[in-house]
Amino acid sequence: MLLVDAADCFCRLGFKFMQLNAYSVQLIVLFVKTARVRRGRGCLFPGGCAILCAMIRLVAFLGNYGREYERTRHNAAWQFADALPFAGRLGWQEKFHGSYAAAERAALREAFVECGLLPASGGGLPRSADGAERVFFLKPETYMNLSGQSVGALADFFKIAPEEILVVHDELELPLGTVGLKWSGGLGGHNGLRSVKASLGTADFWRLRFGISKPSGADIAEYVLSPFLPDERIVLSQVFPQAAALLAKALVSADAARLLPEWRKKKLSAD
Repeated sequence: MLLVDAADCFCRLGFKFMQLNAYSVQLIVLFVKTARVRRGRGCLFPGGCAILCAMIRLVAFLGNYGREYERTRHNAAWQFADALPFAGRLGWQEKFHGSYAAAERAALREAFVECGLLPASGGGLPRSADGAERVFFLKPETYMNLSGQSVGALADFFKIAPEEILVVHDELELPLGTVGLKWSGGLGGHNGLRSVKASLGTADFWRLRFGISKPSGADIAEYVLSPFLPDERIVLSQVFPQAAALLAKALVSADAARLLPEWRKKKLSAD
């Protein structure tokens, strides 16, 4: 049974073993690094296969609820969500311990094209994607340290697997102006991520990280809960539009792992 599952997984990935190129090698390395057997997933390598076979269905923007936190570094993800050029087209409602919105994937693609995030030709929905499938956007309102309560509630209700979730958050370990796309791995001491992991029971979910730089000698809690400085906000204005284009590509792609070589850690702001 495992051999059948493995064969099916590789067929869906479109691997041609006699025509390996540099990209294929990168995918195989990613497979090996994350491969592990899990029950009930129907795939020999969920840690690797899942991230290549599953599309992102939930984007969770981590932050703190309340006007006093709106412009703080810890709320970089919420600021990004508000800056998305298609944000006004989403119908937000209160549920799942937060504010959430849903849209069909095909309608999102059209919005991405109209907003200039995707080209009119190319970047479209892959054949394997269901255009009528809904994509969810979530802002947990439980405060950062309990974000998992909100993410887990929505994921459970709509039967969204961890590998179909993209968590957007601030990142001390990346310099301001840098964005990183990451699959699974450590939590970097981020309490919001720790809560999400505890709720989902795994760290195997996607992350979109916005660098806020790590202060030298300053209190970390005070730093992340302080507002961005004016010159830092200028940097964010350069970063957010490019990160929005990345998000659009990730949401219409059946193979988000293809974005990793370019977007694992990328500086987006001008020097």
